[in-house]
Amino acid sequence: MSELDHHGGDATPAVAEPIADPGLPEHAYRVTDVDEAQARRTERQISLMFAAAALLAVGFCVAYVVVDFDQTFLGWSAQNFALGATLGGALLLIGIGIIQWAKKIMSDHEMVELRHPAASSEDDRAAVLADLNAGIKESQIGRRPLIRNSLLGAVGALALPGVFLLRDLGPLPHGHTQTVWRKGMRVVNDISGLPMKPSDLEVGQLVNAEPAAFFPAEGEEHAEVHGHELLAAKAKAAVIVVRMRPEDITPEKGKENWGIDGILCYSKICTHVGCPISLWEQQTHHLLCPCHQSTFDLADNGKVVFGPAYRPLPQLPLGLDEEGYIIAMSDFLDIVTPSYPELARDQKKLDEKNGRGEK
Repeated sequence: MSELDHHGGDATPAVAEPIADPGLPEHAYRVTDVDEAQARRTERQISLMFAAAALLAVGFCVAYVVVDFDQTFLGWSAQNFALGATLGGALLLIGIGIIQWAKKIMSDHEMVELRHPAASSEDDRAAVLADLNAGIKESQIGRRPLIRNSLLGAVGALALPGVFLLRDLGPLPHGHTQTVWRKGMRVVNDISGLPMKPSDLEVGQLVNAEPAAFFPAEGEEHAEVHGHELLAAKAKAAVIVVRMRPEDITPEKGKENWGIDGILCYSKICTHVGCPISLWEQQTHHLLCPCHQSTFDLADNGKVVFGPAYRPLPQLPLGLDEEGYIIAMSDFLDIVTPSYPELARDQKKLDEKNGRGEK
């Protein structure tokens, strides 16, 4: 409501005063407001919730390490159940504890606040800071150190599951130097699962391929690798098969017989950060990674010609079996992985294992 004051013909709205008594009922005090013993009992109850939450967070880490991925519980994954129950329980107890703290411990009184302009003045900023300080005082966080310390402990313990979950970003590359490729394993189309002969490939063509281990052999119900291990193995063993004119290829020493009439096979995993690559430019024989534009020359042993990658693409030596199908002659002799600090040391060990000299 407002009134108009008339001064010399100008109409100026008068500011309405707030209603002194808006009709709120008489304030009812809580038990914890008048009984300090009850307040302390409530404080202990809330602190126990926070302490239990911290224990559940630690339980999450224990379950992550102890409970096997393949174990089941009532038909569910036992590990998923344990992780969900512990982490969910920790968050639930922290939430309930904070609600109880607000309802039973923090100051309880009615407030009336006038509407104010959108722009904040210096006085408003000072008032906000004063309100924040008042809120801190009213929360009694300084007076109730048991609640404060137990809450900080519970929230801090919640960081532990996050640290353990970082392990699920993938196996550490250090020491993982092998894939499922082995001598005599057929190279198959990753869509159809059909093996390939040299006559199936045209000059300039690129085919995404995988080891035959991922597809059931005739008369078998399952592939050699299955379950979650299948997904990890597939990611590491994925390859591309390209065909070029033999005269365009410049193999380095020791790789003269790694191709078949211009057909070469390389890892699909970029040596920079591990992105899958198959952007093929048949005229230049360049393979481009879509993530950070690392470019590899497949006619020149997969060497890097542009971008942040500094290692060539690992090449898979090829041959033909008795039926004329393309096969691998061994596993990769270079490590198939994104770059990591221990890579040079691991590659040296792999070279020694395979009887290769320094690269």
